[in-house]
Amino acid sequence: MKIRVGVFFGGKTVEHEVSVISAMQAIAALDRSKYEIIPVYITKDNAFFTGGHLGDIAVWRDVPDALRRAQQVLPARDGARCVLLRWPAPRFGSRAAAELDVALPVVHGTGVEDGALQGFLEYLGVPYAGCGVAASAAGMDKWMMKCLFRAAGVPVAEGQRIAAPQFYAAPASVAHEAFESLGGDVIVKPVNLGSSVGVGRARTAGELERKIADALLYSPAVLCERTVQNLREINCAVLGDRDGVRTSVCEEPLGAGDFLSYADKYQSGGKGAKGAKQPAGGAKSGAGMQSLSRRVPAELPEALAARARELAAQAFLAIDASGCSRVDLMLDDKTGELLVNEINTIPGSLAFYLWEASGLSFSALLDELVALALKRSREQSSLTSSFDTNLLATAGLGTKK
Repeated sequence: MKIRVGVFFGGKTVEHEVSVISAMQAIAALDRSKYEIIPVYITKDNAFFTGGHLGDIAVWRDVPDALRRAQQVLPARDGARCVLLRWPAPRFGSRAAAELDVALPVVHGTGVEDGALQGFLEYLGVPYAGCGVAASAAGMDKWMMKCLFRAAGVPVAEGQRIAAPQFYAAPASVAHEAFESLGGDVIVKPVNLGSSVGVGRARTAGELERKIADALLYSPAVLCERTVQNLREINCAVLGDRDGVRTSVCEEPLGAGDFLSYADKYQSGGKGAKGAKQPAGGAKSGAGMQSLSRRVPAELPEALAARARELAAQAFLAIDASGCSRVDLMLDDKTGELLVNEINTIPGSLAFYLWEASGLSFSALLDELVALALKRSREQSSLTSSFDTNLLATAGLGTKK
């Protein structure tokens, strides 16, 4: 009997379209001899739709038409099952449109990757791939992530968190203080977004003030960090859980300037990773992170590449991650210093191109993600989740009416 895999994608996030592309790549790569694939699309106002045609990249050229042909559903718990209930409820026939054995979240950004969707899946009681609620939240909040890395001894760039009320109380003063304390060359990031949305670089205090204001359009707080000079960006994927991990080869994104922008990552039209192949039937109209011009493997001395992989594994374990994540590192090409920039708990394209370059096919990667999801579910089900004291039999308010 095939495992029924619900592939969740979309959501109320600025990375909505990137999620669609990543999900189409995953759906194309899932082994149909093992899995019954159930696309579950989340609209930008958080409505759920399903339908087999939603797994075809071509339908997303006309979203209204795709949704007219889809079935709106409500994910729900029905006894021991997780089901997708037709909405509105039909007058006749079964209300269940599909049943899920496991969920594969292929989502990016706030509202979906940050623990919100993972918490909903926990509530539904369906095993799901990737990080749990706490690790997902930590992986999305760049300041929380940085604090956990520091606590685990993982090297990171010096930085400051600036919240919107703090900044708007005295914009020029706050920007000047941050600029001076961080060495006069600062990278600004929304604290809880991915895909480089809202990221900028400031070389003057006045420019920093403007960049902070821009970033606060996307997030209630920003992270300001000291810029790494002579920068080379190095990425490494990590697969596993707290019981054991393995790392991919490293990659180096190319031609992105000071940092990788959204356009660099998803609109560059590059040739993709050396040796990375498009999955059969895959998303030819948008190759996600695969489209970025990159060098795989990165041209690094063996010792430096090993150090990058070691730091990637440490960062993964520092937030108690699970599944497949991509860790982004910063290398000062002059000094050789490596710092961990961030962890992407659900990376664009699920970082399949890094695993293919490491000898693991996209299909096999997805098999491992499903296996890790089911393993965690078994472990959680063995824990005690209630404590029967018969307290309600004798409970009272303890006060007068």
